[in-house]
Amino acid sequence: MIKPHGGKLINKLPTEEERKELLEKVKHLPKVVAGNRYIGHCEMIAIGGYSPLEGFMTKDEAESVIKNLRLPNGTLWSIPVVFPISDEIFESVKVGDEVGIYDKKNRPIAIMVIEDKYTLNLDIYCENVYKTNDENHPGVAFVKSAGNKFLGGSLIRLLNRPLREGINESYYQDPANTRKVIEEKGWKTVVAFQTRNPIHRAHEYIIKCALETMDGALIHPLVGETKKDDIPAHIRMQCYETLIDNYFNKNRIHLSVLPAPMHYAGPREAVHHMIMRKNYGCTHMIIGRDHAGVGDYYGTYEAQEFVDQFIDELEIKPLKFEHAFYCTKCENMATSKTCPHPKENHVHLSGTKVRAMLKQGKRPPKEFSRPEVADILIKWATGE
Repeated sequence: MIKPHGGKLINKLPTEEERKELLEKVKHLPKVVAGNRYIGHCEMIAIGGYSPLEGFMTKDEAESVIKNLRLPNGTLWSIPVVFPISDEIFESVKVGDEVGIYDKKNRPIAIMVIEDKYTLNLDIYCENVYKTNDENHPGVAFVKSAGNKFLGGSLIRLLNRPLREGINESYYQDPANTRKVIEEKGWKTVVAFQTRNPIHRAHEYIIKCALETMDGALIHPLVGETKKDDIPAHIRMQCYETLIDNYFNKNRIHLSVLPAPMHYAGPREAVHHMIMRKNYGCTHMIIGRDHAGVGDYYGTYEAQEFVDQFIDELEIKPLKFEHAFYCTKCENMATSKTCPHPKENHVHLSGTKVRAMLKQGKRPPKEFSRPEVADILIKWATGE
């Protein structure tokens, strides 16, 4: 089986006895309340989804990633995993302190040992990671709104998982769990499909194309924090379940969720998504049109071109697909590689178009979504 990134799967999950002791200990530590994005990071660090990271990045680590796409030891890493804090907390704690990280419901999530406290130039951060400083970009908005004071340091243990709403707990499978499933199924080649949208007909087509040469597919929707106009995770999960029940060979599909937040960092995030899926045991990953993109900030196939330079280091391999469409002449899904008909016969699909239709109360047509999926989406959109 493919090795985790950095060679070792990090595990910061406590035994029950350790957890009892740490829950008592955290009561006496300085409290830092964090938003969902950073609570999600805590879980991803603890379960090994961000292997080889063992905590939030120090200044040297963050700046190395921002400027060079590498940790200081040379390991490939493309997205800063940082912990922004308030001015008040920044002034009140020092290096060597331990702090309790809490969610907004006042639940202790983790204990962190402070190894660094620092500031970053957020303009350089955003320009390098997102290729823009435009605050209309959701990733830039996340960074700029959080401020430029940070704590870096290792997590001792995860004390509580983030609160879940609307998604069956069985879908929250840690990397060690998905690796076990892959091993039990005997899959040697496993392709990951990343999504933050319902799976429309173009997605279904490229997953099935990938499955023609792979042993299995991990449909791995991201259910951490996304932008406000994205379709809620629990609605998306209903769509995935329905699609798998009706249109996929279940023996070749495994559905679980990724509790990480979305960054909308396009090419850099494509690398980030591949590293995470490598940690979950996948050997390949689908990189399609405008992977992890938003608006017009990135080129249509820029992510595919970007990951090429890192293929040897990543070890997990990209499966690249052109923009799929429904051809009214073929009466089927196709790409420019397989369809001979002119563009006027092509119905181009996207999550953006589906969201726009739903906003207007319009049912996505059969060329966009399977009818069972369209039923779920229109019911949600109209509040019926």
